[in-house]
Amino acid sequence: MFRSPTSPGPSPGQNRVTCRITPPLPRSCFETFRFESKARIGAAREGAQRLQYQGTQENQLLGRAATGFRLLGDPGSFVVGTAVYLIGRVDGNRRVESVGLHSVESILLADVLGGGIKMLAGRQRPFYDIRNPYNFQLWRGFSSDQFRSFPSGHTITAFAFASTVTRESQFWWPHAGWYVGTIFYGGASLVGVSRVFNNQHWASDVVAGAALGTIVGLKVVKYTHSHPGNHLDQALIKGKTAAPIQFSPVLFSIQF
Repeated sequence: MFRSPTSPGPSPGQNRVTCRITPPLPRSCFETFRFESKARIGAAREGAQRLQYQGTQENQLLGRAATGFRLLGDPGSFVVGTAVYLIGRVDGNRRVESVGLHSVESILLADVLGGGIKMLAGRQRPFYDIRNPYNFQLWRGFSSDQFRSFPSGHTITAFAFASTVTRESQFWWPHAGWYVGTIFYGGASLVGVSRVFNNQHWASDVVAGAALGTIVGLKVVKYTHSHPGNHLDQALIKGKTAAPIQFSPVLFSIQF
């Protein structure tokens, strides 16, 4: 029952009804959000297109840098992760073994998931037709590597490695986490940029690969630390000590 200013109050047997109306958000809020989203997407797309201009493609220095970062992402991430594990195994250091083993686990799991999505999505690579970024076809990825653009495999690998190493460093060496994250995530981002430069991937392939690799890396670290008795860790991590890592070159010494 609604009460007007001149109407009598409800009788003792009646219940009072209260109605509250929440005013809608101003239309300008939605328009501003939509405008900003479009602007960011447009800026990312414009940046990717600039990397694919003929003049940019002919830059030999950028070409060599792109090749270096491509190799750094894959197979570089896997090789480094394996090497870190072996160093920890030989030295008997559980912390180093954990970083290496978990990074390799993240890379393998993320690559399997990413490979399945590639086969399913069937997106055409930009080097075949730079004018058509929306060429998807279900299951077409099984026919040829030309249709395995989405998501970027090199970016998946690089970000799986970066997220795992960064998260592990926050457990073992908290004060070094920010520096490690800046270096490894920055390097992984450059791997993604190199794939766009090489016309092997669209910008959205790189974004999707970065998201997938990061999520898998964080999930692997979370699982292994919440389940310290898991079978892989028990079978492959044999170190007895957890001493800090020390690098002692001739001119400087860094301790984590």
